[in-house]
Amino acid sequence: MVISIGDSTEIAESLNNLGNDYIELGKYDEAYYYFTQSYRIARQVNDSLRMAIAIFNTGTVLTELGQYDLALDHLEVSLALSKEISDLDGIAFDHDAMGDIFLRKKEFVKSKDYLIQALKFIRERNLTVIEPKALKHLAQLYFEKKESDKALAYYDTAVHVYEQTNNKFGIAEAHLGISQILIDQGAFDKAQTLINQSLETAKRFNAERMEIDCYKQLSELAEKREDYKTALVFHKSFKQLEDSLFSHEMLEKVFQDQLRFKTETKDFEIAALSRAQTEKESELKREEFLRNILVVVVALTIILLFTVYRSGQRRIRINKMLIEHQEEIKKRSVELEQLNQVKDKFFSIISHDLRSPINGLSGILNLIDNKHLTQEEFVLLTKELKIQFNHTRTLINNLLDWALLQMDKLRIQAEKIELSTMVESNFKLLSSLHLKEMRLINLVKDGAMGWGDANMINLVFRNLILNAIKFSEVGGLIEVSAETEGDYYVVSVKDYGVGILPEVQKILFDKASGYTTRGTANEKGTGLGLILCKEFIEKNGGQIWLESEVGRGSTFYFTIKKA
Repeated sequence: MVISIGDSTEIAESLNNLGNDYIELGKYDEAYYYFTQSYRIARQVNDSLRMAIAIFNTGTVLTELGQYDLALDHLEVSLALSKEISDLDGIAFDHDAMGDIFLRKKEFVKSKDYLIQALKFIRERNLTVIEPKALKHLAQLYFEKKESDKALAYYDTAVHVYEQTNNKFGIAEAHLGISQILIDQGAFDKAQTLINQSLETAKRFNAERMEIDCYKQLSELAEKREDYKTALVFHKSFKQLEDSLFSHEMLEKVFQDQLRFKTETKDFEIAALSRAQTEKESELKREEFLRNILVVVVALTIILLFTVYRSGQRRIRINKMLIEHQEEIKKRSVELEQLNQVKDKFFSIISHDLRSPINGLSGILNLIDNKHLTQEEFVLLTKELKIQFNHTRTLINNLLDWALLQMDKLRIQAEKIELSTMVESNFKLLSSLHLKEMRLINLVKDGAMGWGDANMINLVFRNLILNAIKFSEVGGLIEVSAETEGDYYVVSVKDYGVGILPEVQKILFDKASGYTTRGTANEKGTGLGLILCKEFIEKNGGQIWLESEVGRGSTFYFTIKKA
């Protein structure tokens, strides 16, 4: 209806509402699309309120996807717009969302400042719809700070507010937070009851995000009870649902929308600069015309000399401004060209390396559908299909991280890293895939604390261990260790596989080469894994190198700062 009558304000608001519906369902790619569409329309009609709302909502999507710094950029823009138009409700929402991000980043002082301010604004404006959300964030903050009594008090207040509005979904979220505290206090039965109630509510509302959190806490509870079998079952449910919600397809679509949205924003800025330049040129011509008239009329007077002098100074300033604008336009053009190069490289790799496994899967499904496979053939094809799937998943992970790295969107979020725990976590994950039934030995001493971005270092471990598996025979041995060297740990990932030729060693980390070869079980590679490892390690202030002998295996080394 609103589209048929051409009401841009109503269209922008409707798109925002659609985005909110999708974010409740956990469909972040669809939510991101509708929020950015709402912003485009609001910007066209210069509707600052709708622009602020759309930018705020986009920031919440980026928060759920873990892009915290980019989310903060959006929320700061939203906050500035809200202050400019005196949107006091928007200011309250922005403070709460920013407090949540700093909480997730473990920056508790900043988080508390923003959340206290948010609660103050919320109660002044009587915003009961968001009050329990801010209370839950404060409760989680105090839980993280090991102040359980304060955390319980805030959770209880949130439950009370939700009960007044009969908000079953909100009550379930608060109970899930309370169960964390009960687990920490050893009240396992009470925690079990609350988590089960929350899980039932999550399934009833089709709330996959809450369902993921329920399975995660059920796994932690079972582990606390030393019921490791049950813990593993819940952990698998948690991982399967999380992989489904944050699928590679969804993340890729969000990434493409981000590229498109950024490109459109750059085009808009360039068009604005071009219009400003045209206006300046017109203004300069008009001033020159007036100056010529003044020269003719008052050529012999002191006033003429003074006027000419002032006009000359103004012209210098205007010319300087024009030069600055031209340089800015050139800079924007270079950035757009770089974005296009990233896009071309990205799709080139996708079209080359994803086509084969997709076609293979299609062929196998056709054979199954036509019942042309014996049971033995089906088992063999399933094993091959699993290998192709693992390769494709690794490829997509590396491609997404590589593309974000090229756009300089991956920022360092340094923190303490327990190296032995991270190695063990990767061993468990890779062992569950049954890749060649390798013997994985963790020689990293407990208490070895590194300092860096946990996500980046984790990706380095996973890529190096996967490479070691790839070039080892079935049942081979892989060892990971860490030795102290000054202010750094020297981490090594050693295999006893086929080794690497000297001429290949020289180009493995070369971004331009993209060298790749098949593994001992004919596994494919992407050529991006080691390049990513090198750039991530260097961004964290370390170095990476290798030692290898053909037929005797390889050892990859990298350094990481001590905490």
